Amino acid sequence: MDQTIKKTNRPPYGIIAVLMVGAFIAFLNNTLLNIALPSIMKDLNIEASTVQWLTTGFMLVNGILIPISAFLIQKFSVKQLFLAAMILFTIGTVLAGFAHAFPLLLTGRMTQASGSAIMMPLLMNVMLTSFPVEKRGMAMGVFGLVLMFAPAIGPTLSGWIIEHYDWRMLFHFVTPIAIAVILLGFFLLKDKKDKVDIRLDFLSVILSSIGFGGILYGFSTAGKEGWDSPQVYGTLAVGVISLLTFILRQFKQERPMLNFRIYKYPMFALSSAISMVVTMAMFSGMLLLPIYVQTIRGISPMDAGLMLLPGAILMAIMMPITGKLFDKFGGRALAIIGLTITVVTSYLFSRLTLETTYTHLIILYSLRMFGMSMVNMPVTTNGLNQLPARFYPHGTAMNNTMSQVSGAIGTALLVTVMTTRAKTHAAEIVAAAKQHITNPPPVLTEAMQLKMQQEIQMKAMLEGINDAFYVSVFIAGLALVLALFIKRAKQAEDPGEAKPASEKKMKAKLAEN
Repeated sequence: MDQTIKKTNRPPYGIIAVLMVGAFIAFLNNTLLNIALPSIMKDLNIEASTVQWLTTGFMLVNGILIPISAFLIQKFSVKQLFLAAMILFTIGTVLAGFAHAFPLLLTGRMTQASGSAIMMPLLMNVMLTSFPVEKRGMAMGVFGLVLMFAPAIGPTLSGWIIEHYDWRMLFHFVTPIAIAVILLGFFLLKDKKDKVDIRLDFLSVILSSIGFGGILYGFSTAGKEGWDSPQVYGTLAVGVISLLTFILRQFKQERPMLNFRIYKYPMFALSSAISMVVTMAMFSGMLLLPIYVQTIRGISPMDAGLMLLPGAILMAIMMPITGKLFDKFGGRALAIIGLTITVVTSYLFSRLTLETTYTHLIILYSLRMFGMSMVNMPVTTNGLNQLPARFYPHGTAMNNTMSQVSGAIGTALLVTVMTTRAKTHAAEIVAAAKQHITNPPPVLTEAMQLKMQQEIQMKAMLEGINDAFYVSVFIAGLALVLALFIKRAKQAEDPGEAKPASEKKMKAKLAEN
């Protein structure tokens, strides 16, 4: 693919369009499922701690497979990888659509994840190798616009389908579109890949699978089991040891599966750190707000989806605009402005009440998405711009892997803060009530006791959500501090090409003498 692009000045718009359609379908299916989780729990008679594996399992598979994507991109052509990814995704979609038991549904979701894990790094690498640095911001902005359209329509579409059909229709709806995309890819993608002498280090695959999988599993179960559970700290310890061994092995490899040497480029290292922190902060809005809206306020899934719609649309519209601004002004100014908005709105979200209006939530969430739109794509693009071209697959694989890891960490951290603080607030509310009640009623009926317990739980959960949002203020604040050190990146000289160039100069001098 790289060879094809280098020989032509015109970007392969046909290839990019087909890849974007496939990525859009994969991304849309993920956002469709979030609103459907309560319906799945009821239909399959499972608890929240079980149904959350539809999300956690998806992240686990992504975290395990994304590091391998750098090798796959170098080894196989775009057409081969795209068709393989879409076929896996379609098989998973069909399995999930006909699932009448949770294990089969989970298997379908994880099969879907194996396809989508390849799709995103593949598309990102094609985008980077297709456009010069000076036009890359606008191109990535259009890329962001297409992908952000999925979360814009996903929750609302899901709410409408669930109200009129069975939740399985979410998968049946996607299946024919996915099959059509496979046919488009088969007939329209014509790229060829030069034969590359590269082999996959299976020990590295095992170490990375245990490392990333252990860390993701540990953080994902911490919200339910607690940080003091052997299941949590045991898997985290195994994951960390395996990951450190994996990293040390990569430094010794001539052709590593995931090249950690790219962190020697300062702007890429900085952008990676900022992106991880921002992803953690993003989950406060994506995770906590639906809980507040549906559990505490009793708003329907359809209305909850509609509430998120303006913010998602605004973020989608801003993507190409942000891309143009990035090409003109660089990533530093955009990141500082965007993160400042994110910090302020996160603080305002930490002051939710039982009377907060629906309109207030829409405006605040839309402003938060507006701020986020000015951070992710500019910061990521600026970091990747510093890498030599042959490191793009490793850069995109690293960014996507770290995104999954930080997403799991953010989810676990915020859920843990919410649940532990809710328990603390519940105890405080009960203690305060006992102090103020001087003449308690002689007999409390079962209905009265139930009502009191529900009120205490609601108030405690509300305060727990506010505390979790407050933690996200500091997380976003850390990203804001890091953003102050961003500089406009220039593509670094490829160390692999520097040596031959110097040898040519030496030979030229010898020839002159």
